[in-house]
Formats: sequence, structure tokens, C-alpha cells
Amino acid sequence: MAGSEGKRVLMSHDSLKEVNIEIHRFTKNPSKAWKELRKFQVVQKVQPIPLSFPVSPNKVRFVCMSDTHSFTSFKKWPIPSGDVFIHAGDFTKFGMVDEVKEFNKFLGTLPHTYKIVIAGNHEFIFDPSKCDTGNLQFDYNQCSKYKNNKPQNMLTNCIYLEDSAVEIHGLKVYGSPWQPLFRYGAFNLPRGKACLEKWNQIPTDVDVLVTHSPPVGHGDFCLIGVHAGCVELLNTVQNRVKPKYHVFGHIHEGYGITTDDKTVFVNCSTCNSSYIPINPPIIFDISLPPGHSKI
Repeated sequence: MAGSEGKRVLMSHDSLKEVNIEIHRFTKNPSKAWKELRKFQVVQKVQPIPLSFPVSPNKVRFVCMSDTHSFTSFKKWPIPSGDVFIHAGDFTKFGMVDEVKEFNKFLGTLPHTYKIVIAGNHEFIFDPSKCDTGNLQFDYNQCSKYKNNKPQNMLTNCIYLEDSAVEIHGLKVYGSPWQPLFRYGAFNLPRGKACLEKWNQIPTDVDVLVTHSPPVGHGDFCLIGVHAGCVELLNTVQNRVKPKYHVFGHIHEGYGITTDDKTVFVNCSTCNSSYIPINPPIIFDISLPPGHSKI
């Protein structure tokens, strides 16, 4: 089935832990942590590639969206063609079964050869811990019904990643849905040790890292004037994993592209802070590794 096949990757021990990441002393106050870290950081804005830019036969085109929140029709701009479509979570509003099924139908209409999806803090039925407590924002009965039935099985038109990886055209993509504690959301973890334990699972040979959470300092500044990104995620990306691209969403007002001169950080949130889908997809290209082709 188009978009649901790919070479699943098993992580070796050697690819996981080469550098020990320590918990930052200000991990629970990301704005304060970033004030300290910023002194030694390069943060440059990057202009997006035009959506009409042609796809090269020698490069893999990635088309990135996030935080579409059950919108499946985008009239202001087309979803450009490409080799790999990435959705970085929050494809529903309330984590309802009907929303997941509708999103799967939407994925089936896309022309991309591969489609990669992770969950976000709105995908309640994907997080069994939320099904145990219930939440007024979604149907508890639906959650209870699906918590033991792998709701990701409803996503038949994509490759669903949850702390796992897939290899496409010789490029490794790793996906993780977690984020620091954020209101009542799914896949929430306390800042510090709990988050770092998830990031420690990310192997070091990743080309494209997809998380729902942003790292601190890149696409994470909120309208209320604080940074919401994860301090340990930034340290993991910069000091251990070092991917070519880090794709995420979650903080709608952080939409855009930045770089530290080593990794390109892509906040591809489709909806703005008012939950209106005004931001177009973000595309990027990676050259095919030696010995690989798209044929």
C-alpha cells in the first residue's frame, strides 16, 4: 500500500549512547535555561524553499506539516508533491476515532510515495495513560475501547512512528511523540529525567528527526513571552544525535525554519495560535546517499 511501506530499522546498542547528556540545572524553566544557553548558540533564520521548486532525481524531497487539527482541506496553498510526506503530530483536535479515520482518508489522497506520521498531545487514544484517567476533551468510552487495540492500526495509509525509525532511500527517519508537560495533553512527561529517557532512545545515525515537541530556542517561543521547548531535546540533538534536519510542531506561533549551522530546525505547524490553518507546508531536500536511487 502506497505510503505504508518502508524498511523498518532496529537500533543497535552502539548507535544509541555515545555521549552522556546531563539534565540542565534550569530544565524546569526553559526560558531561563535558554537565556544561559543562548550565549553559546548560533540561531539563524532560514528562508523556505518555494513550494513550486522542482524535485531533483538525485535528492529526496520531504514535505512537512504538523498541527493540522482535523483540517484536511487547504485552499490557500496546495500540498506540494515530493517523495516523503511528514506529519509531526496533532492531526486531530480531540483524539476522536472519527478524526483519525478522516485523517487516514486524507493521507490516502496524497501522491507522496512515503508518508510518515507521529502522534502529538491531541492524539489521546494513542496514549494508553490518558485512557486510564479520562478527559473532558474527548470521548472516554472511545478511548477505553481502543487503548488495547492499537489505534495506530487505523492509519493504514502511512508509516506510523512512535519511538521508532524507518529507512527510506538510505536515509533514516526517527519519530517520537513526547513533549514536556503541557496542560492535559497526551504523551506528556515531566521536564528533565523523564523526557531525557525518551530522547536517549534516539540513535545517532538519524538523518531526519521528527518529534512533536520543539527543542528549546528553536520554534518554541510562545505568544505569552516564554520558551516552551525541551532543554534536554536541544542538548540531545546538538551533542549526540546531530541529525541533518529536526522536524516538529506543537508551538503554533513558532512556525518557521532556523539553523545552528549544523542541524536545520523545522517548525511546520499548519495552524496558527488561533487554530486557523494558514501556514503552508515546509519542504526540504536531502541528497541520495551513495548507492541509492529513487527508481
